[in-house]
Amino acid sequence: MDPIKTWLQRNLKGDPILWAIVILFSLISIAVVYSATGTLAYKKMSGNTEYFLFKHTSLIFVGLFFMWLAHRIDYRYYSRLSLYALLISVPLLLFTFFMGSNINEASRWLTIPVVNQTFQPSDLAKLALISHLASMLSRRQQHVNEFKTTLLPVMIWVGIICGLIILTNASTALLLFATCLLLMFIGRVPLKQMAVMVAIGAVVGGIGLASGQRFKTVQSRIENFTDKTKPVPFQLEHSYIAIATGGITGKGPGQSTERNILPHPYSDFIYAVIIEEYGLAGGAFVLFLYLAFLYRGLKTVMNSYGAFGGLLSAGLAFSLVLQAMVNMGVAVGLGPITGLPLPLLSMGGTSLIFTGISIGIILSVSRGEREIRPMTGEPEDTIRIPKKTAYA
Repeated sequence: MDPIKTWLQRNLKGDPILWAIVILFSLISIAVVYSATGTLAYKKMSGNTEYFLFKHTSLIFVGLFFMWLAHRIDYRYYSRLSLYALLISVPLLLFTFFMGSNINEASRWLTIPVVNQTFQPSDLAKLALISHLASMLSRRQQHVNEFKTTLLPVMIWVGIICGLIILTNASTALLLFATCLLLMFIGRVPLKQMAVMVAIGAVVGGIGLASGQRFKTVQSRIENFTDKTKPVPFQLEHSYIAIATGGITGKGPGQSTERNILPHPYSDFIYAVIIEEYGLAGGAFVLFLYLAFLYRGLKTVMNSYGAFGGLLSAGLAFSLVLQAMVNMGVAVGLGPITGLPLPLLSMGGTSLIFTGISIGIILSVSRGEREIRPMTGEPEDTIRIPKKTAYA
């Protein structure tokens, strides 16, 4: 057998198509971020236009490493780890709100000493909440109709995490709340209980938004989107120009002109740069990749042996793809400006690591159904996790 093929089979487990999609996203990201950061690097790095290329490429490799690491672990371990991650997330979110690094009028970041790299605790909190919610729902499949047994603990954790995130980042909190509702729907929680969840979430979210840092910004962005008498915001105006001038096939790699004008063309509005350089065809191809990613994630759900693996894969897949749809929707004017990056494509720091971990967990679920599926015949939630991690 070909030694390269043998190595790949031994080291890259799980859904091979999902692996291919992620690697393709990584290559596209390197090319587009290099183009979008050329001017920024020239101005801030004394003409070193390759600075962000090497930095972003190295972070992508770090993210891929964490993805590989996460996919090698039996996904059932994440059920236990999720609670500890949530308990760590709460004080981190509080500390960030009061003492975090203030960037763009919001305290969303903590600066990691020594490496001097910023870190958003909301990234950890999102991953922890989705994993723990999947764990809670899988253990309560026989009691999903009971308010005290199922909805109350779910409501407490979702309310705490989303309530703390909305203090500094409304769009992330709302997207996470929507993902939790989708997960509850898949987990067979009755619609009446979900309606109660929405009502309480609206109250908690309103209080958190009013007492947080982003109320005026959110209000302004919604007004700009709904009031057609107001001029188009600067970011959207140049996003429209980038899209309109891209045509069908685009101007070509590295030929964007709006990257020099658009605020954050390497993150919030990277989709506009993609369409300008690669045209409608390139934009449609990126959209297709996200839909293919969602399909493979949901196929893992359909093939899942037990409730936890299916819910975990569904929650993480929906979280990433919903964020992508919101980002692309903003670029083409289908929603108010949010400031959310385009996952797997935008330039980022530690967010690339948490994205890699999320995808690694999905791969772990797809791998587990083939290799570490319990053979005891017991229901999944009664199976004890072995003392040693199941490595391939």
